[in-house]
Amino acid sequence: MDRFMWTNGLLEMNETLVIQQRGVRLYDGDEKAKFDVGVVLLSTHRLLWRDQKNHECCICIPLSQIIFFEEQAAGIGKSAKIVIHLHPAPANKEPGPFQQSKFSYIKLSFKEHGQIEFYRRLTEEMTQKRWENTPVSQPISTTAGSKAGRTRAVGIVGIERKLEEKRKETDKNISEAFEDLSKLMEKAKEMVELSKSIASKIKDKQGDITEDETIRFKSYLLSMGIADPVTRETHGSGTHYHMQLARQLGDMLQAPLEERGGMMALTEVYCLVNRARGMELLSPEDLVNACKMFESLKLPLRLRVFDSGVMVVQLQSHNEEEMIASALDNVSEKGSLTAEEFAKLLGLSVLLAKERLLLAEKMGHLCRDDSVEGLRFYPNLF
Repeated sequence: MDRFMWTNGLLEMNETLVIQQRGVRLYDGDEKAKFDVGVVLLSTHRLLWRDQKNHECCICIPLSQIIFFEEQAAGIGKSAKIVIHLHPAPANKEPGPFQQSKFSYIKLSFKEHGQIEFYRRLTEEMTQKRWENTPVSQPISTTAGSKAGRTRAVGIVGIERKLEEKRKETDKNISEAFEDLSKLMEKAKEMVELSKSIASKIKDKQGDITEDETIRFKSYLLSMGIADPVTRETHGSGTHYHMQLARQLGDMLQAPLEERGGMMALTEVYCLVNRARGMELLSPEDLVNACKMFESLKLPLRLRVFDSGVMVVQLQSHNEEEMIASALDNVSEKGSLTAEEFAKLLGLSVLLAKERLLLAEKMGHLCRDDSVEGLRFYPNLF
């Protein structure tokens, strides 16, 4: 603590405030200093501490005095700390609160957290050493008061000016970001029209386009999204909204379901739909309510809930007997399968693969071995 000097807390010319944190107590080595809890400030040139109640009590230490520093984790009833090891006090050091100390290090105890960000910023300043490139202006000595402070060319006005400049820069960046977003929204409908045109060309020239090109085009179309998504603003709320949403989901999901064997987990459906809707995101509750209306609206899809509680969307034409037979054939061919292995064989998610195996087990075609290695299914020979 004998390295600290009294200061009035104002920034000098060429000095910039980096970060400040409330609720910090000073330790002289392992002993608590006589000061109460205060605010610690890090500038490009100094480490400052100011008493939270008595703002005239302010001390500082140049960053050039720091040898190295380290973190000290919090414990039971103990706050996290930063331990700062210091060079010996120079002979020409200005007056401070302590004339001598038996310790060569201090501790900053963070009562209100914030030590992680403070440690990061201190690391940056010690690495950059900006105090060497931009030396501060020479202080003007003053003898007024026992805590002889120093008059700076830049004080509170300088800090306020810098804060105002940062605020204006932030406002400018936000304005530019919203301008870009507006331009993107203006082009969105044009891109959807283009996607419809590409889709019709794929249908007209199916024979002239290879399978790989078709898959690539479909991925492009999916990323372009839905032209006119059903929203509460356009279709109201309640049952009418969910009915219109169900019809739109019926049109959108039929092709992806056919590509995935006729069944998709509701979580997959949720991700697929919201990706296509762009900015008009759908809540999980609205998706479930819309899916429950598939059958009443006589759509080619239906919502199914397995015994485990897993919810899936599947085609009405989906043949459950074929699904069970496929599970039995694959398990019989391999001798035994886990859900992960079955998922790799069929290109399904592990969740759906497990439900297929459980369904085949429920129908008496498979039996299980549940061990420390996991759940494995075998043909039921009984």
